[in-house]
Amino acid sequence: MKRRRESEKQSSSELRSVIEELSLLSVMKLKHHNHDPVAANHQENNAHLPLKPFLALCNFLLHLLDKIGPTMIVLRQDISRNIQRLEKMQESDPKLYSNVVEILKKEANEGTSRKVTSSSKAFLWLTRSLDFTVNLMELMEKDTEVDMLHAVEEAYESTLKPWHRWISSTAYRVALKLVPDNKTMIDILLSEAKDEETLKDDLKTFTKLLIPLLDDIHSILDTYDLDMLKAS
Repeated sequence: MKRRRESEKQSSSELRSVIEELSLLSVMKLKHHNHDPVAANHQENNAHLPLKPFLALCNFLLHLLDKIGPTMIVLRQDISRNIQRLEKMQESDPKLYSNVVEILKKEANEGTSRKVTSSSKAFLWLTRSLDFTVNLMELMEKDTEVDMLHAVEEAYESTLKPWHRWISSTAYRVALKLVPDNKTMIDILLSEAKDEETLKDDLKTFTKLLIPLLDDIHSILDTYDLDMLKAS
């Protein structure tokens, strides 16, 4: 019983921590101009997206997937691999590449953005994983008793499926059908107060902060001709 309470407390603190990271990002405000001709040519622009809080969001997804268990191993491996690619890039120049846009700019100038192992593609697929997450969280926030399989399929159809080719789509569909039931998922996310209203408030705050951030990120990805790329 004690171990379960500690696990619930950790889940709650993880969610609250990521909400704090999102709040920090929203204060920073991304400055991005879609019609800037200089940016359109992949040259200098003033867009700024701190890498550290973005990766904190992605690590939160890993935390949730670890709680769900081995049924989501395919998704977990993809997210983990893409996080590592961005971390490795930042290690090469911690100050410069603390801004994700500088990473995108570098690979665009080198013509390597579309390579399978590029950091740009890693950033793109992490963003899409966050799209999936926020869509699923919205469905759960609206109805904590939603059928989980239906919610997952709906979130997948609107966020990841359009960018998956047949093989990727088939693999993900098999994995997503193994998601836990509603009660298990709620237990994973439930706040330490064990109050569903508190959970709904946290989910609402999470999605409210994440959606505009993702809009800004997709705008940046579009500038670097990445937003419409499909899986290799």
